[in-house]
Amino acid sequence: MATRSPVLNVMMRAADKAARGLKRDFGEVENLQVSRKGPADFVSAADRRAEETIRRELTRARPEAGLLMEEGGGEPGSDERRSRFIVDPLDGTSNFLHGLPHFAISIALEQRGELVAAVVYDPIKEEQFYAEKGGGAFLNDRRLRVSARDRLDAALIATGAPYKGHGDRPTFLAEVDAVMAETAGIRRMGSAALDLVYVAAGRYDGYWERDLSPWDTAAGALIAREAGAVVTQIDGKPFKPESQSILAANVDLEVALQRLIYAASKRAKSA
Repeated sequence: MATRSPVLNVMMRAADKAARGLKRDFGEVENLQVSRKGPADFVSAADRRAEETIRRELTRARPEAGLLMEEGGGEPGSDERRSRFIVDPLDGTSNFLHGLPHFAISIALEQRGELVAAVVYDPIKEEQFYAEKGGGAFLNDRRLRVSARDRLDAALIATGAPYKGHGDRPTFLAEVDAVMAETAGIRRMGSAALDLVYVAAGRYDGYWERDLSPWDTAAGALIAREAGAVVTQIDGKPFKPESQSILAANVDLEVALQRLIYAASKRAKSA
């Protein structure tokens, strides 16, 4: 069993408390699918309730830390380490909205610009992924390692797709075409946080996506790194939570996957 710091325990407890409400609300969403109005307003309220639960737990334990939250925006902290929690109370909102049981709570702790602790909790599958910098990555106390596959033609790769009014569709389609031609398959499941921790668990061999926000990627990126993944931007530059793109893969596949996707995006932009 992993030894966890007090602050990681606080983060895990906050995720667990928020998860109880989301599980209850998810059951209600499935009932609302048949209504004419639809469940969108209800899901928005569920998202806010989960965020408020997390805010309450984190600020009670660490009142000096700042917050960056999807719904509530940013709040500065007061401690010398420039600590802030980066929170997505419901990553995979569209899945939740449609009654698909694939979504997660994502909480990361950043200090002096560096990610130091992370939790991604899938309340439906009761899978809690977590990591601390230098301490490895875990799923429900089982140590995680990235896959050992070293050939793209055997690799399963995850991504996220643009949707109406968002993203660069021609570039995405060029990247997907290039990856499809060289790999065993692509998956688009609708939660960046879970995509990244699935790389950590070896369920995916690689993952890339553009146009994300810090709360989408911060926790998952640290967990993937601590499981042995290389995490960069798509152009190979170092990844930070504010980066506009992300690519994660095991060390044997990362360079080949990065070159494949980056070359495809360059061709699309010059076309």
